Amino acid sequence: MIAMIKDIMNANDTAVPNSREMAILKENFPSCFRADGSFDIERFKEFLSDKIAVTGEGYELKFLGKNYARLLASIDTTTVVVPNEEHNSKPENMNSENIYISGDNLDGLKHLLKSYSGQVKCIYIDPPYNTGTDGFVYNDQFNFTVEELSEKLSISEEQAQRILDLTKRGSASHSAWLMFMYSRLLLARDLLTDDGVIFISIDDNECHNLKLLCDDVFGEENFIAEFPRITKRGGKSSEIIAKNHDYVLMYSKTNAPLLFPIAHNDSAFKHKDEFFEERGYYKLNQTLDYDSLQYSKSLDYPIEIDGEVFYPGSSLELYNERQSGIHDTADWAWRWSKAKFEFGYKNGFIVVKRSKNGSRLYTKTYQKATIEENDDGYYIEYGDRTKCLSTLETTDNMYSNDNATKDVALTIGKKIFNHTKPLALMTLLAKLSTQDSDIILDFFSGSAATAEAIMKLNCDENTRRKYIMVQLPEKCKETSSAYKNGYRTICDIGIDRIKKAATLLKEEYPDTTVDLGFKHYTLVEPEQNTLDKLEKFDPTENKLFADKDILSDFGKPTVLATWLVRDGYGLTADAEELNFAGYNGYYIGKHLYLIDPELSNKAIEAIVVKYETDGSFNPENVVLFGYSFTWTEMEALKINLKRLKDTEKNLRINFDIRY
Repeated sequence: MIAMIKDIMNANDTAVPNSREMAILKENFPSCFRADGSFDIERFKEFLSDKIAVTGEGYELKFLGKNYARLLASIDTTTVVVPNEEHNSKPENMNSENIYISGDNLDGLKHLLKSYSGQVKCIYIDPPYNTGTDGFVYNDQFNFTVEELSEKLSISEEQAQRILDLTKRGSASHSAWLMFMYSRLLLARDLLTDDGVIFISIDDNECHNLKLLCDDVFGEENFIAEFPRITKRGGKSSEIIAKNHDYVLMYSKTNAPLLFPIAHNDSAFKHKDEFFEERGYYKLNQTLDYDSLQYSKSLDYPIEIDGEVFYPGSSLELYNERQSGIHDTADWAWRWSKAKFEFGYKNGFIVVKRSKNGSRLYTKTYQKATIEENDDGYYIEYGDRTKCLSTLETTDNMYSNDNATKDVALTIGKKIFNHTKPLALMTLLAKLSTQDSDIILDFFSGSAATAEAIMKLNCDENTRRKYIMVQLPEKCKETSSAYKNGYRTICDIGIDRIKKAATLLKEEYPDTTVDLGFKHYTLVEPEQNTLDKLEKFDPTENKLFADKDILSDFGKPTVLATWLVRDGYGLTADAEELNFAGYNGYYIGKHLYLIDPELSNKAIEAIVVKYETDGSFNPENVVLFGYSFTWTEMEALKINLKRLKDTEKNLRINFDIRY
């Protein structure tokens, strides 16, 4: 029998920092474990010897609380998933596959792993930068004693006390920040698809620590890039140095990420010519000549067009000097070879521009055509132009915080949320790493800019990307503009931004059919009184436990939502409500959930008949809410369902009793 929260609490008592890793080893290398449960490292090395060099030395990031963070990643959450029934039942939300979770992201990640492990294509997070002014303090709440932590981590009580001091006093040190991030990144990695990627915004305060931390979590070989980003045109100065950059770190789960080319910004492509139908618009890219730092005689030749002769640098005199061997420190030359020029001019890639200063040769850059070269010479390659990403900056500064402020103001008003990222940034990252129907996760959701960006991108491209937002419902300061505008928590801001963004998108795209709704859930820790009674509850005493349990505290929708996530059905799945002689059960996939009390003999018989007569009804697991049933009712159900073993279906039913 599985006792849900009670079993979780028992399992957490025995959890150690490497519990998650050991479970993976046991699953994949069972022969490396001895009869007493100890791990045979020499046997394990034999498995690796042909492909991997096992060394005794290594380089790693060490910080106070690292094993404590691994322990937190191994401990399961005892929070329950409370659906926002009023919101979720609205027409725009009831069939939505987008998700907003209000709660601690450590708990949120643990719930998500039960249903979305290996399914998230892209994670973007904008965590606290630990600047000293961003309000970060370590606030994960776990009630370990010094003795318990000393035993679990195999450290001295003095070391255990130092770790607890970080957790209980609310530290903002480097170690506290790393401890905070490490447990979350360990869980986040397991959510990614094998070809998935994670983007993390960060600045100078923790950038290099984060790089080492991500090397530890994702593997140094899976580092892809560190994108510098211009945050604003100006910037506060330290003496004469303006601090107006931050960074986006990019890692993949494996060394085979699936990425997609980014199209060039078409804003400069304004001109049309006779090749428009097949090549699209063009822009004048540059003059064909340039002041070369490394002179090449093969690129220094005269060009004649309609009787007019052109020389690099527009000077016959300088051309003659170069031909006679007289060179300056930098000499003019053409950008293209003579063969490429002849091909380009013949095929419309060269244009002559005349002005009062004389005539110059320019090259045309088309949207859908480029000159390529192979062994046979030059040819025209057709296709949309793409670019490789490097610095996240353009001339109009579209990825800066200046534009992030404008984005927020357009959706929910000025000065409501101060620390956010521009929609263009999230759109760019989503285009680079995701395609139709992929899942994007942001577990530091903030003002929900990521959600708005994904909805806008879906409308632009008519795609079905799905988002999952997780945000701690931090309270807004009473002196803040957000509070004065009616927002009480950051979640209130994020939720309202998504709703208002959806309204604006419907106006901008009146015919769109993309998903502009979302399901909302809140993660809640049961009261200590409920947990205490749960620990003491003895199901063999054959009595109902009705005064204080999860069902009486939170209601049936919460029990059902928590179970659906736990069993891998996700947060947007709906179990089918079935009536068994007046008793309501809930069926989905391989599970039949029985939650309400008073399971009569007629209801039990109706369940058995459903199994026997309905070919599409084959749940292998019958899950009961233990507090709702007497021992007699549970035994009666077991006995009756056992007879299905002897029917044509030959079903062996697993009884799963949860508390």
